[in-house]
Amino acid sequence: MPTMAIVGAGPNLGGAVARRFAREGFDIALISRDQSKLDALAAELGEEGITARGFAADVRDGGALEDALAAASAALGPITALQYSPLPSRDYLKPVLDLTPELALESLRFSALGLIHAVRAVLPGMREAGGGSIILINGGTSVKARHGFAGTSVAFPAESAYGEMLYDALADEPIRVCQMVIPGSIPKLQVENGIDGVADRIWTLQASDGEFREMLIPLEDGRE
Repeated sequence: MPTMAIVGAGPNLGGAVARRFAREGFDIALISRDQSKLDALAAELGEEGITARGFAADVRDGGALEDALAAASAALGPITALQYSPLPSRDYLKPVLDLTPELALESLRFSALGLIHAVRAVLPGMREAGGGSIILINGGTSVKARHGFAGTSVAFPAESAYGEMLYDALADEPIRVCQMVIPGSIPKLQVENGIDGVADRIWTLQASDGEFREMLIPLEDGRE
């Protein structure tokens, strides 16, 4: 079976995406920092007949993230779908006048550098398998900076730029690179079918041959 790795997996969007991709025949690798929470989510999905396992790693530690993805591939099979969606720390949502170089660097490690490590870990397997998808999930500061959300306003655009370059560089290969921008808290956005509707949109986006970026809702309707 193909394997999907969700980096930043949690019980809400991560769980919904896991269920959506599992319906399409994917086993699920769940990656975040807390092994106990991953194990709980994997057990919950397992009760629904979904093959899922957790692999703990902090995305700010590139080597640990690559090791977790390698372990997931060894345990479940080649990763042919990667969702990079770790939830930013509240520290990255501080005003720009409180942004230090150290915090900016940490936010870049969390977003852009973590994604680069993840892609380098899974891309050879996707090529060997003959295809795959790389999905970025970002907030609205990926396309419009906000001075009250300084860390993500610095790091999300860098992550987006890397993703868009991948989209161009892999255009002639059967590897889809795409970004879903979610400009606000999903429960507050009143998306049709709620979080399951968002998961459906993510599935459709990565399965299409469209543009790199899709907005879940218009940016002006969101809050971040």
